[in-house]
Parts: sequence; C-alpha cells; structure tokens
Amino acid sequence: MTVRAFFQAAKVESAESPYDTIYLKILYPAQMSGSHTEKNMGIVPADRQKAPFPVVIFFNGFNCEAHIYQWLAVKLVERGLVVVTFNWVTENLPGVVSLTPGVDVTTWKPEIYGTVPTASALPTLLAKLEQLQAEGILTGMLDLERVILGGHSAGGRVAIENANPSFFPQVAASFAYAAHSMGGTIMGYEPGKILPLPDSLPMLLIGGTCDGVITNSSDRYGITSGDPTTAVMRTFQEAIAGGRNDSYLVFLEGANHFTIANLFDFTTGRAFLDFPTTQSPEALQLLIADIIGLFIDAHVCHQAKAFNELNRLLNNSNTLIQSWQSK
Repeated sequence: MTVRAFFQAAKVESAESPYDTIYLKILYPAQMSGSHTEKNMGIVPADRQKAPFPVVIFFNGFNCEAHIYQWLAVKLVERGLVVVTFNWVTENLPGVVSLTPGVDVTTWKPEIYGTVPTASALPTLLAKLEQLQAEGILTGMLDLERVILGGHSAGGRVAIENANPSFFPQVAASFAYAAHSMGGTIMGYEPGKILPLPDSLPMLLIGGTCDGVITNSSDRYGITSGDPTTAVMRTFQEAIAGGRNDSYLVFLEGANHFTIANLFDFTTGRAFLDFPTTQSPEALQLLIADIIGLFIDAHVCHQAKAFNELNRLLNNSNTLIQSWQSK
C-alpha cells in the first residue's frame, strides 16, 4: 500500500481573524501511475479499487502538532482508511493562544453541556470532506456515512463527546487515547463529576498506567490524589450504559500520556507532568495501532474476521495489556 497526502485549508465561519483558518493534511491510499503530473507535481491518484474509504478525523491534544500523530495515520491508511489531521491556532481561552483540538470550552458549562456540540472545528472539517468528495484526488471515493472521530487527550475528549448522530449523522464510531469526561470545577461541577457521553455508537477508550498528565491534573477536577487510570475507568463505567458489546476500555501497561505521539515537542504544552514509560514505546504504538484498526474494521466496516482478531488480540495474555473490558 502506498500512503500519500495532500494539504488543504478551511475557514471557520464562527471564528475571528487571524484565528479563523484550519490547515488540514489528508492521508489516503494511493496507486502510483507513472503519469506526467505524478512525476512533476508529486500528485499521486487514489487507489480507486479500494474505495469507498471510511474517514477518520483525528483531533490533536492542546499544543500538539498534527505531525506527531502521522505514524498512526499511516497505519490506518494502510488498512484502507482516509485520515484527516489538522492544525488550528486560536484563542480558546482569553489571552491564551494555542494549538487547539477545536473545542468550544463554553459548551462544557453545566447549563449547556450535552445540548450542543462541543467541537468547534468539526462542522468545518465535515464541510471540507463534502468538498473533497466533489472535486480533487478523492472525488467520489469517500464514504461520508462512515466517519470515525478519534483523538488524543483533550482531542480524544472532543472525539467521544461529539460522536452523536443527533448532531453529526455522518459519524459512525469514536476512539480516544488518554481522555476522560470528568467535569472541571472551574466550570461549576462538583469534585469528581463524570459527564455523560453519547451512547449509541461504538466507542474505544485507551489509557496508560503511567499517565502522569492525567494524574497531575487531578486538581482541575477537585480530586486531591490523582491516579493514572481512575478518570478513564470511571468514564467508561459511568458515562455510557453500553449493552451492545461494541464499547471497549483498554489499559496499556507502562504507557504514558504521550505514548501515542512521535517526535513530540517538549517546548510547549504540559509534557513535563508526564511519567516515564516502563515499556517499549515502539511496541506500545504498534499495539495502539492494531487495537484501533481492528476496532474500526470490526465495528465500522463490519468485518467478522476483524471482530475475532480484536478479541484474540485482547485475550492473548499480551504483557502490554494491563486490563480490558467491553460492554
């Protein structure tokens, strides 16, 4: 499989200049043709035989550049998916300019949460996908009824909060690494409050047993003693009812908050809060990619073989899997 990518930009109508532009990178399965355009412009056609492609929109963590997730995007494209990553610099909080996963923090307030989408970038991204379906390299080759939302940290929260067909009927599933739905006390929630999540689509939560960022952020949620797994565990237990056997919680032994990131920029964000990993980051990343890929193949693409492979992977006594459950 040849993996190629191209860039796009999109305006966010609700945002003010100069913070109203999202820069996208779209990775896709390609087929080398040897054409003049390919040789001179590097524009490689999509592999039409593998279309239509389900689409993954990946939401980065705060101050995390899209390129650090490219390794995962490539792995998913190799499975026959199109993956969209993006960078959006904006002012999420007054006076604080950052790379954002595209979240409207005012929608986290108790009187608003759950009544409107929290994802400020998602309408623009979905509109761009409609445009790509109509013109360009991927014309007619996107399966826009099977859009998967995925993300890391705050971006993971955006993904699982907005996998709601009432808001976005295109969405078919969600996954998140190092994310939970605990409500911040600054927003007016009581300490330790778990906010409900949409509960009608397949969902995958992955956490690490050495997540220092979640542990050291516990004061945001009114908790005096943090733990790497409690917030993620409680999100799975309390935020959704399940009952369809398509929602999963997986904890990876020795993984930390940024295990999902490659070439991470330690000059920004809060990586200094994290704990060291105790297992091979490369092995953990390969496992993350396999779990996410099989989850999508099984519960979005409805491949029976993938469902069996996912269960076999989770049940094979892999020492990198500390625990898992489904409901």
